[in-house]
Amino acid sequence: MARAVKKRKKQKAKSPIWWIGALPRFVLRWTFRGLLASVALLAFVLCLYRFMPPPTTPFIISEGLRLGDVRRTWRDFDSISSHMPHAIVAAEDANFCNHWGFDMAAIRDALEDGTGRGASTISQQTVKNVILWHGRAWSRKALEAAITPMAEMVWPKKRILELYMNVAEFDEGVFGVHEAARWYFGVDAADLTPLQAARLAAILPAPKSRSAKTPSTFVERRARSIASGAATIRRDGRNRCFNS
Repeated sequence: MARAVKKRKKQKAKSPIWWIGALPRFVLRWTFRGLLASVALLAFVLCLYRFMPPPTTPFIISEGLRLGDVRRTWRDFDSISSHMPHAIVAAEDANFCNHWGFDMAAIRDALEDGTGRGASTISQQTVKNVILWHGRAWSRKALEAAITPMAEMVWPKKRILELYMNVAEFDEGVFGVHEAARWYFGVDAADLTPLQAARLAAILPAPKSRSAKTPSTFVERRARSIASGAATIRRDGRNRCFNS
């Protein structure tokens, strides 16, 4: 009886992932192959989008199905007013040129405040807008966190901004800076003034409830702050990664 007790004591506790070893080998093999294929496909898409415009995005497709049609015209970085990228960076991610996809200082501040507001970088938002779907699901956030460093490795900072400016939503069914410039101000993206660029940046990330054409007091105040921040970014060199 004593020996049986000793034997039971010597038995090791089961690993929390013991069930993996119980799966048939072919299930593990095909699961592993599926993961490898997914990573390879993602790497291919990231490399492809470094050089060519995305034909569409998951969110644009869903909005097109919902609304029946969307407005979107791709414009190269150099055919967009230089005021626009400066306004976007000032509004969304002032340290854009200094981080590798995540702004750790902003994340720490957001954690201390108890909110996630202000922690998402332009790189993260671009990954979400171009590759993933919108929403607050943890699965989407986990994928965004995993893909963002890969995107930073493949896409230069200037390209990240170019992608962002062309797929961001500026009103219901209005995507990209060029269509936003035409929609709100009746001008080409190349002709946006500092104030107009600041107003477009000010309606993000809630373009459906804010207007750049008839701005509220909040949008006007935010636009002035963004215009000031954009000028500061020009002076202190924080535009170096996209101004070369």
